Amino acid sequence: MKKLVNHPADLVSQALRGLAAAHPELRVDHEHRIVYRGDAPVRGKVGLLSGGGSGHEPLHAGFVGPGMLDAACAGEVFTSPVPDQVVEATRGVDGGAGVLHVVKNYTGDVMNFEMAAELVAAETGLEVLAVVTDDDVAVQDSTWTAGRRGVGATVLLEKIAGAAAEQGRPLAEVAAVARKVNGSARSMGMALTSCTVPTAGRPTFDLPDDEMEIGIGIHGEPGRRRVPLAPAHEIAEMLVEPVLADLDFTGSPAVLFVNGMGATPLLELYLMYDEVATLLGKAGVTVARSLVGPYITSLDMAGCSVTVLKADDDLLALWDAPVRTAGLRWGA
Repeated sequence: MKKLVNHPADLVSQALRGLAAAHPELRVDHEHRIVYRGDAPVRGKVGLLSGGGSGHEPLHAGFVGPGMLDAACAGEVFTSPVPDQVVEATRGVDGGAGVLHVVKNYTGDVMNFEMAAELVAAETGLEVLAVVTDDDVAVQDSTWTAGRRGVGATVLLEKIAGAAAEQGRPLAEVAAVARKVNGSARSMGMALTSCTVPTAGRPTFDLPDDEMEIGIGIHGEPGRRRVPLAPAHEIAEMLVEPVLADLDFTGSPAVLFVNGMGATPLLELYLMYDEVATLLGKAGVTVARSLVGPYITSLDMAGCSVTVLKADDDLLALWDAPVRTAGLRWGA
């Protein structure tokens, strides 16, 4: 294993110290491993909270800031934050308008966020709603979850719901926007290599040089099937076809997100974007907005995922709204 680490057990804590040093506009609670936007809680604004295992950066901590998340809880690598973290963060983003939890559909995440919401509601009466992302069309059930996994749509949801909250929309409306994004997005991923969890010191699974895994998740879990290595245009077809088969994206503008899994160069991601956009065009899907890059990763895995969101004028306007985070920023 070749990684830039001192001791694997200290990796998350040291990374959070580096994040705090590099981004003084953020506030980091190192005891609870929570990253807050510097002005949290914002009075009168819905608090938007997410989190999950580390190793998926910039998700989630890299998306904390105006126009996106108010806070993110960082678990150990590929391990859900514990309920105490989520309770502390929920209190910390309470600006008096309620809190929305954005939770990826993994068993530990769902259980711990639910437990935290119940504890906070019982203690303070704070209204907490949750939206669970489950956009992965690869598998119905996997090692990590019951039902579909939450993957690339999580990034789009955090941006769009974050903009809705920034506008001062009430909790029920912000939650409705988040559910619309999740219900209108589908994703599919693939891997050229496994990832290596630092505490394990070896690849999560063995993948020969002449093969690739189709339908992987973001924790290095295997996918639908293992197939011979193929050219990019064939890989694009393997990713796009299941997405289009699961939801009709015609008749509305779409947001296309081509994501890198951590070790794939942007040169290759833009090549994949060209292939995917071409296939969508042939299928009658109009791409109105794009995002390309490593935004929800799996440590050092080589590979990519494709997420397509069926949007409308409101969702596009929220997507275009200003955002200022470590991992995503545009606008004023």
